[in-house]
Amino acid sequence: MGKISSSNEARTLVIVGRTGNGKSATGNSIIGKNVFKSKRRSSGVTSVCESHSTSLKDGPTINVIDTPGLFAGTESIGKEIVKCIDMAKDGIHAILMVFSVNTRFSEEEQATFLSLQALFGTKIVDYMIVVFTGGDILEENEETLDDYLGFECPEPLKDILTLCGNRKVLFNNNPKKNKNKEGQVQQLLRLVNTVVSQNGGLPYTNEIFNAVKEKATLRDQQQKVADSLKGYSKEEILEIKQQMQQNYDNELKRITNMVETKLMEETGNLLRKLEEEKAARLSAEENYKTIQISSGYEIEKLKQALERAHKRINDQEQKRCSIL
Repeated sequence: MGKISSSNEARTLVIVGRTGNGKSATGNSIIGKNVFKSKRRSSGVTSVCESHSTSLKDGPTINVIDTPGLFAGTESIGKEIVKCIDMAKDGIHAILMVFSVNTRFSEEEQATFLSLQALFGTKIVDYMIVVFTGGDILEENEETLDDYLGFECPEPLKDILTLCGNRKVLFNNNPKKNKNKEGQVQQLLRLVNTVVSQNGGLPYTNEIFNAVKEKATLRDQQQKVADSLKGYSKEEILEIKQQMQQNYDNELKRITNMVETKLMEETGNLLRKLEEEKAARLSAEENYKTIQISSGYEIEKLKQALERAHKRINDQEQKRCSIL
C-alpha cells in the first residue's frame, strides 16, 4: 500500500468527476485561490492533469490534483492517468468524487465511478469522499444536502454513498455567495483525516504506482548520466541522449498501454457483473410477481371456499329453523 503518514505529513487529494460538475472550482476553494482553470473564469475546461499545493496553518501541506474528465474517457486517457499518478507517486490520501446538485446523476458519472474501481480496484472506495457542488443553489432554496438526497435519490448514487461510508460534503464554490469558505474546507479536511486514520495512515498505491515510480527512477538515472557526459564528442553525446530518451519513451508507452489495457479489461468485467446483477434482480422481481399472483390466486380460492362453507352453514341453519 505505501508508507504510513504522520498527522502533519502532506496530504494528496485527487479530484475526479464529470466535466462541468465543478472539479476545478472545488480545487480552487481548497487551495484558497484561483489556480485551476474553471468554467467560471473562461470557456476552456481542464484538459490535462494539474497539481497545486497549499500549506495549512499548524497543519499539513495539501496537494490537490485536478483531472480532466479522464475517468469517463478521453483520447489520451492512459497518458493522463499516468501523469496523474506521477504527480501522486507517493500515494493518494483521498479521492474526491465531485457531483453537482445542479445536474441529474448520469450514466457518465456512474461510468466515472466504475472506471475508478476498474483502474485502482474496489478498495479505492475506502479512500473516497463525495463532494456535492452547488451549495449556493440549495441555500437559496433553503434546502440541506440531506433534503436534496432524500428527494428521489438515484439508486446508483445511493450505492456509491453507501460504499464510501456515506462520507460527503456540500461545497459552495460561488465566492460572492459563500460565507462559510473556511468551514466547508475544514469539514472536508476532517473527512480526509478520517479516511487517513481508517486506512492506518497508508496512502493508496498499487502496481501502477510502482511502475510509474520505476519510470521516475529511470528518468533520474538518465539525468545523472547526461550530467556526467564529459570527454565525449557532441555527436556521441547526442546519440547517447537520443538512446536514453528512446528508452524513457518506450517505458512510458509500456506503462500507458498497461493502464489502458487494465482499464478496458476491468471496466468490461465490472459492466458484465452489473448486467448479471441487473438480470438477477429482474429475475427476482419477476419471481416475486409470480409468487404474488400465485398467492393472490390461492387467497381467492380460499376466500371462495370459505364463502361456500358459510353459505352451506347458513342453508343448514335455515332448514333447521323451518323444521322447528
